[in-house]
Amino acid sequence: MRDTPRYDPEGAVVLAGGYGVVGSEVARMLRARHPALPLVLAGRTPSRGEALAAEVGASLQVMDLAGPSPLDFSARAVVTLVNDPADRLLRACVQAGIPVVDITRWTARVQQALALLAVEPPRAPVVLASGWMAGAVPLVGAALSRELGGASTVEVSILYDMADRAGEDSIEFMDRMHVPFEVMEEGRRRVVEPLTEARKVELGGRQHRVLRLDTPEQLTLPLVLGARTVSTRMGFSDASATLALQAAQGLGLFHLLRGERFRRLRRALMHGSGKGGRAEVRVEVTSGAGARALTLVDARGQAHLTAAGATLALERALGLDGDAPPRGVAFPEQTPSPERALEALRSLGVELVLSPGAPDAERRAA
Repeated sequence: MRDTPRYDPEGAVVLAGGYGVVGSEVARMLRARHPALPLVLAGRTPSRGEALAAEVGASLQVMDLAGPSPLDFSARAVVTLVNDPADRLLRACVQAGIPVVDITRWTARVQQALALLAVEPPRAPVVLASGWMAGAVPLVGAALSRELGGASTVEVSILYDMADRAGEDSIEFMDRMHVPFEVMEEGRRRVVEPLTEARKVELGGRQHRVLRLDTPEQLTLPLVLGARTVSTRMGFSDASATLALQAAQGLGLFHLLRGERFRRLRRALMHGSGKGGRAEVRVEVTSGAGARALTLVDARGQAHLTAAGATLALERALGLDGDAPPRGVAFPEQTPSPERALEALRSLGVELVLSPGAPDAERRAA
């Protein structure tokens, strides 16, 4: 089996997973912002995307990254909205010189991709946009850092709405809740356990307990912004769910429930009602010049906010954001114009609420 994708500068943008929960939002966003841009919705079961394809004027194509059939398509760019654990699609696009945006990797797989791209340097832009909400959160961190003239600390606090829609790939990280991960604190790497080191922050108009979570911006923001401390924590709209997960971690249940036998149970922990919810993320940056906090609020939920991040990442890769495309590998927060990126988020329906930095009492462990 040999994959044979081809670069076509006038061709379509291929959305791998383009009719999933996030992919559908990306397809609609791109059609609204770029009406003449050809789109292809690719996945294992194209019949599931027929209604969406008719709605946005897209084509459908079979693409099974784990299947035996070769990947055979032409594209102006590819947006990876499904997990690519063997780097098959990434490698094929790099070898063909096709620009790629990948939003689905947890930290270890970002590092895996960086290792591959060091061995096979890309000829076309590769934007690794797996920071929270497809890079929207680290973009905000970059904008606040620019405003403050630098960043010494970046703290991200996520409110996960239990009523929100969640696709399979968006809850994949639940399979890693038993895996310790590294964070940067005061310029040194330290290993922490998921769902530990609780803090309380104000989200959604009230105080919420938030817990440690492994996300790629904790790897990339120290590199890009030079921040000495970066942390990401998440809490749930239902406070009892946060406490239950914290207790489960303390009892070692995630270690006991690892493996294929309990996969369905682990994933059930992250499924909400699926009727739709509100996404809210607070990003606080501190430096010698002070502190700023910006809260991203999307009334249409995390899928819509993730799609906004993915859309901006694609525009970055193709130079549609007003700046020249990056050369080789880039993260969203490396944009030359983070302030313009914030305006683009607003234009996509994301509310950005600016407030002073949190007082010390709010940062203390809860």
